[in-house]
Amino acid sequence: MLGAGLYVGWNIGANDTANCIGTTLGCGLIPFRLAALLVAVFATLGAFLQGGSVMETIGSGIVRSSLHPTALLVALLCSGFFVTLATFLKIPTSTSQAVVGAIAGIGFAAHSEVNIHTFIVILESWIFCPILVLILGFILMCLMRLFLRMYGKKTLIFQHILGWLTIFSACYVAYSLGANNAGNAVGLVSRLGFFNRRLLLLLGGLSIALGALTYGKKVSDTVGKGITSLDVPGAFVAQVSSAFGVHFFSMLGIPVSTSSAIVSAVVGVGLVKGGRNISRKTIFTIVSGWILTPAFALAFSFLVYKGITIFLKT
Repeated sequence: MLGAGLYVGWNIGANDTANCIGTTLGCGLIPFRLAALLVAVFATLGAFLQGGSVMETIGSGIVRSSLHPTALLVALLCSGFFVTLATFLKIPTSTSQAVVGAIAGIGFAAHSEVNIHTFIVILESWIFCPILVLILGFILMCLMRLFLRMYGKKTLIFQHILGWLTIFSACYVAYSLGANNAGNAVGLVSRLGFFNRRLLLLLGGLSIALGALTYGKKVSDTVGKGITSLDVPGAFVAQVSSAFGVHFFSMLGIPVSTSSAIVSAVVGVGLVKGGRNISRKTIFTIVSGWILTPAFALAFSFLVYKGITIFLKT
């Protein structure tokens, strides 16, 4: 069971590393290996220090009644499978959406008490978070361009400082990633009551770190280069905007998509340039993944668990 949770954590690191460093890599600030190492460190910190709220929501906030360990295992494996598939296809998807969908599917299949109110709040947050981040990214980019016109081009020192701020903002995104997504990996494991909560959060963070270091480059190219071209100011604004949105919902204990946050932020930045350079094909592919991932995870986990229970009764 713990292994399945760590597998989900590895998937989070492999797919969502792009959300932390894709824009930084896209504008050519730092090489991938250094960027992935920064993600590993700060995602682990975020998981350990502030991952508890989302872990509680994933662990007991969606399905209140008890679930058999087999059901929890199915939910983790099904959600992990869809994220692995998306990562292989270089599509940034949401582990939060996959895990929540799989948990709901298991809850329905096991005829358990699904907290519909919490489920609806999470669904609403999946809509509100990217809208919030897109607007924030658009506004901040407008202010950034105004500032650069007035002061930024007069000194190379400012450009140098902005480069460092962009790297620091990538670390902030990684911290928010750990705070919001470690609970997706180990929240269901915490239901068993066998492990210390802090230890689980640390293991969840480390599994995210391992995914970032071993398989995080594929999706990073899609986020950094496939949506729209970004310069250093654009990368900085996109990262700060997405990190703020994810961190905000992490403190509320609501699992949201870091993928939708960073993609929406990048779109918001791109709209300031007129929107002509935004790849509509890439956006369509990504949004389709957001919709299909939770739907398929829910249906697949429901059918798999139903099949297992029927097999065990025969």
